Amino acid sequence: MAHRVSKGEVIAFRLGAHHLTERLGEGGLLDAAGRCGIQNSPPGSALLALHARVRNLTQEQVADAVAEEKSLLQTWCMRGSPFYFPASDAPVFTTGVLPPTEEAMRHLVPGVEQALDELNMSLIETVELTGAEIGDVLSGRRLAINELGAEIATRIARRLPKRQRDTWEEEGPYAPGQPLGEGVVHFCVRILTLQRVVCFAPRAGNKAPFVLVDEWLGHPIPDIDPGLARAELLRRYLRCYGPSTRGDFAAWAGIYPGDTDPWWNLVEDELTQVEFGGTSWILTEDLDALRSAPRPKGVRLLPPRDPYTQMRYRETIVDKKYHPEAWKTVGAPGTVLAGGKIVGTWRPRKSGRKLTITIKTFGSLPDRDKRSLDCEAEQVAPLRGASSVDVEFDTY
Repeated sequence: MAHRVSKGEVIAFRLGAHHLTERLGEGGLLDAAGRCGIQNSPPGSALLALHARVRNLTQEQVADAVAEEKSLLQTWCMRGSPFYFPASDAPVFTTGVLPPTEEAMRHLVPGVEQALDELNMSLIETVELTGAEIGDVLSGRRLAINELGAEIATRIARRLPKRQRDTWEEEGPYAPGQPLGEGVVHFCVRILTLQRVVCFAPRAGNKAPFVLVDEWLGHPIPDIDPGLARAELLRRYLRCYGPSTRGDFAAWAGIYPGDTDPWWNLVEDELTQVEFGGTSWILTEDLDALRSAPRPKGVRLLPPRDPYTQMRYRETIVDKKYHPEAWKTVGAPGTVLAGGKIVGTWRPRKSGRKLTITIKTFGSLPDRDKRSLDCEAEQVAPLRGASSVDVEFDTY
């Protein structure tokens, strides 16, 4: 018989797992990033998400972890999006994310199917062609995706039969004037990040340059058994988002629900069935923690696409009528967390060194929470390069 759990228990458990009930200490950066990775789109959102989880975090600490210590790595990951995670956990967030089949890989990088059909090529084949050239092209260099894609596509074209080469070089659907093959290479680079070949170097202006992983870290990412990596990825997902289902995990990872066997089957004997809006699953070892999680308190200004708000069952944290405000496809706002609930949204506006944060709530907010949000805003300001901040409150 499935264990019944309440909405309050689930929210408290998830917030605690995300370190949003109580911030980690000042050395907690890698622990926070290693829970389930930290998405960094739009650029800079990862810094705000980490700040929400780690006390007194500064922009310089994160920059040093990425560029100097190289203990924090950024690459394309779940859902084909850029993520930060500890370099020591790289096998989990690369090998553990990579689907084992052509069909599942195509779903992870949607949009490539029509081009591959026109070329009469598989994704696996084009990834191999891209991988064969990327070492020579990128060695000792840092290249943004457009530069990298153009050079590799030109090299691959020389190796193709004339009919395929003509299709490869004709204009494709991805960008005006961009050859079809160059667009395909962009998709292949995403797969190569999960094959531990390339990763991101720190941004340079508006560019996010790629580097070879071996050169960047000074050593290759360990080659571990894919099953071990996938099992650990699912465990981390369930520790942050449990109770959950195959379908919710698939949406989070960027695969089809029917393609979850290579992950789910590996840990099936570690799971306990619970009743929460239907049948869900949690790691058996987390069942006691689910029932005894401390009551959430405090406030946070969460960035767009914060890991906590990336869960699929959104009704758990926000009334459905406010979903269009909290989750916009374009220009998504940050969300306001208070007392364990998402109570509104926020947007920053910067003028010179002054930051203005506009908070719109879904209802009235106690004065104590407003004062706490003022304090949060003061900590956010230097992360956005501001020396002063004003907070404006409004309601929907």
